Amino acid sequence: MIALRRFALSDAVTIQSKRYPAKTQAEIAQLIHEWNKTTYSGRRFAMLAIAHGDEIVGSCSWFEHSKSVASFGVEVWEGERKKGYAFMALTQLQECVRENGFAIVQDQVRADNVASIRLHEKLQFETDGYIYKNQKGGDVLLYLKALTGGQIYSA
Repeated sequence: MIALRRFALSDAVTIQSKRYPAKTQAEIAQLIHEWNKTTYSGRRFAMLAIAHGDEIVGSCSWFEHSKSVASFGVEVWEGERKKGYAFMALTQLQECVRENGFAIVQDQVRADNVASIRLHEKLQFETDGYIYKNQKGGDVLLYLKALTGGQIYSA
């Protein structure tokens, strides 16, 4: 089982060794400060540590796109993958954003990221299967999930 929690300054050493080895402790402390804000660009936001016991195994986030739509991000660190942490984290994030009043999650998944595609399918997200270009020009698939108990669209 995992827990989602805010990052603490005491996590800096782990973050440096697992994710940002080129950053100084001061730079990581600044990152943690930014991550612990509740808004980003004027919209609600949360960046959370994925903790398994006392160990951080990755991070996940949600971001408000509109009053009813949020998106997720998840990263499980090297050496911790294929243990179900991303699935557990996004399952908990779904409940978190539902409790914050969101009705839909919309995620962009890189078209070549097979693990993330499988994760979104396992979490019962829907896609139209078309490949879109993101802001950086990369190929992505759009995945949607209604959090209100029904499908987004039914004919």
